[in-house]
Amino acid sequence: MAGGIGSRFWPLSKNNYPKQFLDVLGMGKSFIRSTFERFLPVVPAENFLVVTNAAYKELVLQHLPELKPEQVLCEPMRRNTAPCIAYANYHILAQCPDASIVVTPSDALVTNEAEYQRVIRLGMDFVEQPEHRDALLTIGIKPSRPETGYGYININGEDNGEVKSVVAFKEKPNLETAKAYLADGNYMWNAGIFIWSLRGIMNAYHSFLPDMEKLFDQGREKFGTPEEQAFINEMFPQCENISIDYGVMERSQMRYTIPADFGWSDIGTWGSLYEHTAHDDNANSVQGHAVLENTTRTVVNLEEGYEAVVQGLDNYLVALRDHSLLICRLQDEQDIKHWIEKL
Repeated sequence: MAGGIGSRFWPLSKNNYPKQFLDVLGMGKSFIRSTFERFLPVVPAENFLVVTNAAYKELVLQHLPELKPEQVLCEPMRRNTAPCIAYANYHILAQCPDASIVVTPSDALVTNEAEYQRVIRLGMDFVEQPEHRDALLTIGIKPSRPETGYGYININGEDNGEVKSVVAFKEKPNLETAKAYLADGNYMWNAGIFIWSLRGIMNAYHSFLPDMEKLFDQGREKFGTPEEQAFINEMFPQCENISIDYGVMERSQMRYTIPADFGWSDIGTWGSLYEHTAHDDNANSVQGHAVLENTTRTVVNLEEGYEAVVQGLDNYLVALRDHSLLICRLQDEQDIKHWIEKL
């Protein structure tokens, strides 16, 4: 899934060049490139699909030149993750009705790729067992801190083996609730990584999103043909704007998770970027040409060719990119997307 704009990362991530195509950690490759390479030992290049906004098709092919144009599925507009996944389902159905599928965002960080690949293989083995062909499996991340920026998965800790049944999905909590989740030990971060059989996820849409299923069924014979894109362009705006979590996962009784620890972060906020960058003696994270005076625990991120003097700030964010400037308290960064809407 590579269609988002990463609005919480403004002004680095913008409509014309969103977060998944950026190298915000200075690793020499974009997030989408890292995701692709992370999966190559598990999934051959010809079996990848990227679902993205139509405006980003050429960007995807620039970052992933191994893919053919027909492996990039183009949404005419943003409609959240449930329509995105449904589109991929029907495209896959036309080619391989017995497929097993991994769904992942394109813009996360993983530091232990070997463990990541082991967990993905374990999950695929699970959903390919005959008794689990209707299972909806998600990867849960063992929390390292009381994080308020992620949703949580409440697991049944009494289940044997690595695969656990899911008790409930929880919305992003306040700090006290997040602390309670961490202390409980049976709450995992929701990474938005899913594994299921095509049959299992399509049965779930039939049960929980029948109106969306009917919309896609109208063009079932057009998928995998030259008529596919025209059908999607006409039908897609009619889809409900809903996430796979709300639309399917919270309603299903066939939910499972694998609690995992492979150095995952969605690097979806400036705060998460701060945690993964080097700090100076005053705990500041600085990228670009800047002088900091009497400033602590602050992120300064400047576009090349600009310079700044920052004085007297604590726990702030100062970011300049493409003639756009953001100055805010780091603890208020969840409001960035609302401020952009006003702008």
